Amino acid sequence: MTASPAIASHGPNRLLTPPRLIALIGLASLALIGGAWFFELVIHLRPCKLCLEQRVPHYAAIGLALAGLVLARSPLLQWLVLLGLAGLMAWSTGLGIYHAGVEWGWFVGPNDCGGAGSAAAGMQDFMKQLQTTRIVACSEAAWRFLGLSLAGWNALASAGLFLLAIFGLPRR
Repeated sequence: MTASPAIASHGPNRLLTPPRLIALIGLASLALIGGAWFFELVIHLRPCKLCLEQRVPHYAAIGLALAGLVLARSPLLQWLVLLGLAGLMAWSTGLGIYHAGVEWGWFVGPNDCGGAGSAAAGMQDFMKQLQTTRIVACSEAAWRFLGLSLAGWNALASAGLFLLAIFGLPRR
């Protein structure tokens, strides 16, 4: 019995074929986005500007993984999809490290990091918004678990997904 080229290139890691790694990274990004929306909509933690920016690579990874699973049938295309996913996860890791560093005071955050409210219809609405709107600062972690904020956990998860994508690149 002979193994297919995609499986044979991975030796003992027959379960970690490029299509399965693509799916795993896409599902993990979907889970991270789902977690972010859970904290926003259920726990009511309002995201700051940097929080929202950290979502972009995961949205892109979900789309790339879906496209890769549907379209990437050749080993070369699968390699390109994994390389793209590695790049997105490296970007996400960098954003997470930067945001966590801003929260810890290691880096200076953006000047425009705060909560944006909707436009007020009149002066009374504007005054009410001023009294009730909570500005979300990038330099304050809204939640921590084991000493890491959501930005820190995103950096760790994204770094792990980066390593998975790199690991999945077939060696020739």
